[in-house]
Amino acid sequence: MARIEAVLRQAGYATANIDYPSQSQTIEVSARDAIPHGVRACRQSGAHTIHFVTHSMGGLLLRYYLQSGAVDGLGRVVMLGPPNQGSEVADALAGTALYDRINGPAGAQLVTGPEGLPPRLGPVDFPLGVISDNEQTAIDSVLASRIPGENDGKVAVERARVEGMHDFLVLPVNHTFMVVNDVVIGQTLQFLRYGAFLHEE
Repeated sequence: MARIEAVLRQAGYATANIDYPSQSQTIEVSARDAIPHGVRACRQSGAHTIHFVTHSMGGLLLRYYLQSGAVDGLGRVVMLGPPNQGSEVADALAGTALYDRINGPAGAQLVTGPEGLPPRLGPVDFPLGVISDNEQTAIDSVLASRIPGENDGKVAVERARVEGMHDFLVLPVNHTFMVVNDVVIGQTLQFLRYGAFLHEE
């Protein structure tokens, strides 16, 4: 997230780039740690309105946190490649040694069925823009066949959607590197400023 952070700083935003141990904690535990940490850092910078930009599972941390807590002065949110409705990759691979070693307990929570976390989170009630993607790296292309419809080898485009979102955009980038893509970053800034993406014919 360092490139997005740098661009937002140049645009006049104070930033807090928060990491969390996704391979060793559940989504709930990470959310209860990472979100307050980020909010505190923003307050210390003098922020009154707090926006969020998340990548992949980070969007689920924020959704979980906002279901049980509140962020005073919550502004706009941009989620990049979020598994808002889970992932068929988790359906196929959760419980295997390699998947569990790479993704930890949070990875098992990304299944699409009722035992997964995403189906239990419900609609969003904050200004949200979602950017999904539909290209794959060579590694991701191996898993793409397990996912119906357009996808990036990790998350189906349709599973990035969530009820209550304000805007949705699909860009020809891949899941891992979308956070350093200039168009993605520009659209992120567009939504934070205006509450809508720039849709071109």
